[in-house]
Formats: sequence, C-alpha cells, structure tokens
Amino acid sequence: MAIARLSMKVGKAGKAGPHAAYIAREGEYAHRREKGEALEACEAGNMPLWAQANPLEFWRAADAHERANGTTYREMEIALPRELSAAQRVELVRAFVTEELGDRHAYQWAIHTPQAADGGEQPHAHLMFSERQRDGIERDPEQYFKRYNAKNPERGGARKGYGPHAGQTLTAAERKADLVALRSRWEAMCNAHLERAGLAERIDMRSHAERQTGQVPERKQLPSAWRGEGRAQVIEFRAARAEVTQAAAELRRAVPDAGAEIIHLEAERQRRQQRESERARRPDESALGALIRNLKSDVDERAKSAPPSVFAQEVEQALAERRNAKAQAETQERERQAAELRQEPQGGRVQHGEGGVIRHTPAKASEKPLHEQIAQARERREQERQAERERLRAAQLRQEQQRIERMSAAELRAEIERQRPAPVAELVERDSAVLEATRTHRTLAGQVQVLQGRANEAHREALAWREAHPLRAKAHDAGVMRAAYLDERAQVIEQARGQYQKVAPQATRAREVAEAVRNATTTRIAQAQAPALERIRALEQRAAELERIERERQAQALREQQAEGEARLLVRDMREMADSLRCGAPGWTEDGHQLQALHAPENKDALTMVEGLAALPLEEQRDYVAEQLVARLAKDPAARLRLAEQVERVQRGPEQDHDHDYGMSL
Repeated sequence: MAIARLSMKVGKAGKAGPHAAYIAREGEYAHRREKGEALEACEAGNMPLWAQANPLEFWRAADAHERANGTTYREMEIALPRELSAAQRVELVRAFVTEELGDRHAYQWAIHTPQAADGGEQPHAHLMFSERQRDGIERDPEQYFKRYNAKNPERGGARKGYGPHAGQTLTAAERKADLVALRSRWEAMCNAHLERAGLAERIDMRSHAERQTGQVPERKQLPSAWRGEGRAQVIEFRAARAEVTQAAAELRRAVPDAGAEIIHLEAERQRRQQRESERARRPDESALGALIRNLKSDVDERAKSAPPSVFAQEVEQALAERRNAKAQAETQERERQAAELRQEPQGGRVQHGEGGVIRHTPAKASEKPLHEQIAQARERREQERQAERERLRAAQLRQEQQRIERMSAAELRAEIERQRPAPVAELVERDSAVLEATRTHRTLAGQVQVLQGRANEAHREALAWREAHPLRAKAHDAGVMRAAYLDERAQVIEQARGQYQKVAPQATRAREVAEAVRNATTTRIAQAQAPALERIRALEQRAAELERIERERQAQALREQQAEGEARLLVRDMREMADSLRCGAPGWTEDGHQLQALHAPENKDALTMVEGLAALPLEEQRDYVAEQLVARLAKDPAARLRLAEQVERVQRGPEQDHDHDYGMSL
C-alpha cells in the first residue's frame, strides 16, 4: 500500500552544501549509488546565474554568507507511492514543486529508491529549497544572502520568507497548522496522480488519533536498526501489528456493538487481583498452570451466561493474558538462573545435601559466571562474523580474479580505464576542504585588493583636488584653513589602511592554510589511491603480456594460413600429375621418363600420393583426399617442403627429357 509521510526540516549554516551533495549522491556520497541505492532523478531550478551550471555552488554560498544562526535551507522529505512508475513519480514531484514553490524560491530535489524491509522499493523524495525569494534582481553570492533592504532592494540581499505567512513570526500552533495544510495539499495531489494512473491505492495524511484506529505511531527506524538482527525484529513487529489490526477489524465485523458491552474496568481489575492472590496461595502449582486453569474455568463459566459479544471480548483478553503470563514466566526463569550463577563462589557451586549439610563442589571448566559466558558468546559471534566477512572478501577476490583472467587484452584495457582513479590534482581541486580554504583565501584576498583600491582612489582624488585648488591646498597644509574634502580623503585613506593592516595578515594566514590543506589533501588522496594504482600497474603488465601472446598467435595464424596456401598449391600439382598418369599422357606411361623419375627412391612418398590420387574413381573422393593432404601438409612444414621438392623434381624431370615434359605445366 502507498505510504503517507511528509516531514519539514530546516538546515543551519554549514549544512546546506554537504546535504545537497548527499541527496545528489555527489562527492563523498557517490559510493552510495554502488550499494544498490538508486538515484532515480535529480533536478534543480530557480537558481541565480552564478549557480545555474552547478547548483551545489548555491548551497555552498548559503553556508558561507548566511548568518551564523540563520536558516540556509528548508527540506521536505516525502514518501512516494511505489505503485507509480519511475516516470510517474518524477511527474508527481515536479507538479508538487510547481504548486508549492513556483518561481519564488531556488530549489533542488532528488528521488532515492532504496530497498524496503519487505524487499521491494522504498521511493522517497528530498526537496531542498531556500527561503530567499526571487525578485528579478541579480546579486553576487555574497550579496544574495545579506539582510534585505526594504527601501533599496538592489543594495541588500534577497528577502526571506516561505509560505502564506512569509516573514511573520508564528506560534507553535500556527506552524503546526501550516504543516497540516501542507500535508493536506500533498495528499490531494498524490491521490489525484494515483487516480490518473488507474490505481486503487490512496494515502491518508491524518494521524491514527484522527482516524480513530487505536494504533500508536511507529517511530522512525534509523539505519542502525536495520543491521543484523534488528531488521528481522522490525519486520516481525510490523507483521504482528498488522495481525492485531486485522484481528480488531474482524472482531468489529463479528461484534458491531462491542463498544456498548465492555466490562467495567475497575470491576475487571478487582477480579484479576483476586485471581492472582488465589494463585499465590497455591505454592505447589506453577504460575502458568494456575493461570491456565483459572482462565479455562472462567471462560467456561462466563460462556454460559455472557452475551456473545462480551464473551468474544473476554476470550481475546484471556488469550492475551496467557501470552503475557508465559513470557513473564520465561523471563523470571532466566532471571533466576542468572541470579544462581551470580551467587556461586569463585571456585565452585554450593549444593545442599542430606540433612542440611552444605557441600562445596568444585566448579567444572564449563560452568562460568554469566557475564563471562555472555562475553565469550559475544566474542565467538564476532569471530564468526569476521570469518564470514573474510570468506566473502576472499570469494569476491577470487571471482574478480577469474573475471580478469577471462578477459582479452582489449577488454582488460577497457577495465583498466574504468578502474583508473581520477588524477590527484583533479580530486584535490574538487575536495570540500580545499574548496573551503581556497574560497576563504580568495575572499580575504579580494578584501585586501578592495582596501588597496579604496586607498589609492582616495589618494588620486586628493591629488586631483590639490591640482585644481592649489591655494586652498597650501592653506590646508599650513593649517590656516582646513579643506573638508582633503580631510575626508585622508580619513578614507586612514580607515582603509587600518582595515588593511587587519585583513592582510588574515589573507596571508588563509593562503598558508590553503596551501597546507592542499598539500595534506594531495598526500591523503595519493595514499588512498596507492593500492588502486598498484592494482592498475599489475593489470597493465598482464594486458601487455596478453597483447604479446595475441600478436604471437596472429603471427602463427598467418604462418599457418600461408602454409595452407602452399599446401593447396602442392596438392594441385599432385592432382595434375595424377590426372596425367590416369589419362596416359606422354611421359606418364611405363616407358616414360617422368614415371621413371617418380620411381626414384627419394620420390617414394610423392609417387605413393600421386598413384593413390589416380586410383580413386570419383572426383569427390579425390577432393576429400586432397583436403586431408592439405591439412597434414599445413601442420608439417618439413613434409610439405620435402614433397614440394619431389613434385618440383618430377615436374622438371631429367634434363635430357626437358623438351618432352609437356602436359605438366600448371
């Protein structure tokens, strides 16, 4: 079912930039996308010109220039229906942003889709926006977050204020009413999109108390609650709560007037106290057995007289009491055993023998205090978890090694480029600490330049006035008549010099700090990249070896291809000889010199193959034999060379019969 949840948060100075990087999965949060947390969509809008290319600069400027106790951003964290598709969820968020913010506030939102407890999707949206209102005046980052100037808006910062009561101081009740109205608007828009998609699911932003469900709101589970056994406990709790809700609904359907027949609470409490006291007076019976017998007799007795609705409610209460009593008995038994273990002496256990004699039995090696057993069990579990982690890590390394070994040289080069870390200099320039230190240094250096320019400008103005009014300047210098203009210029120069003496050391220190931070970041990143670079070098060596092997294989294949071509030419010559022998061509009869040449001892192999080809009756058979010869000759260069020489000798024949060697030309 669709989940209804919308919360409003505020961020203080120094939190906007890191949180924007978090929702956009940038910087140090980029690794989260590799752990199965899908970043479904991310958008920004209404940004000033200097932040349109990179919205993160807007939030960093808010951290740097907003008042220390001011609000740098507001954030809505909204649960999205998993029944909608990814595109439909993006459309829903865009429509809500348009309705709530319009073009009045700079914003950035992202949709995350982690895995829920039931194994399905858990889509939710983070909507960050600034309280600063857009008024069409372009301001630099420093001026944008200054205090608003109502008389001259272009001289001050952007005005702050969000919602229908923008700029007003609200009470707690008024803020709660605004949040309720916001949730109501989200409910209407979300249900409209669900209906448009043809889905029956709807969300209800009312509380359990408003809906009179009788349920207590479940507290938000932190990520730590989902690790290890906590995940199973949360899932079990939710399943139990669902069963209780379903049972209550079934009871309401079976007994519609149950509310009118509830047993008086005080009378029921007295009855239960009396039953507990009676059970306590029976030492020979266990608490659980007595409770069961009392409940059974009580249920049988009241079933005869009580109305059906009352009886059903009492049965449910009895079952609940039975479960609680069983759990309480088990808890008491565990506490009793723990107390006995704590009361044991250091060297053994006290036992009560016959006649009240107390004997001290030496403790066995396995009988240890409870806290030691717990510590040992915890240590064993930790060792098992560590062994399991190491086993998984080793398995992953083996799989990675096997995957690398199956790669070709080209695939391995692509894998190397994928694993190659970014250059250290690039990462240093993108580091948040370096950016902050550099920004501080640039700000102070800019202030120093401004002060120097202000003093120089005042000095030039004073010189120009002296040139225009030489007599008044002499009178001013002599102290006869003071010139207010020169006094003002001197005051400006003095103030600029005084501020310069304060800011200049700060700028120098900021430059030194920036250099130190840059150097430290460079060292840290280089050390962090050392294992990856070592792995890259090993992969490059393997890639070079694979390339060498592939080159050798290509050369061998080329040689084999050439040998196969030569063998085919040789077989063609042999087939022509066989055809001449079969047809009784001149020189290939018993009286011919060519045949005599084939009968020479050194031509035995060639003669055998030629006669074998000539003896085959069918052309298909001769083709098959020729293919087999090619295969054999291509694999045996020595035999190919020997037979080629024999064929050449046969083709050439004796020198004295060279003129009769026709019919052998290719």
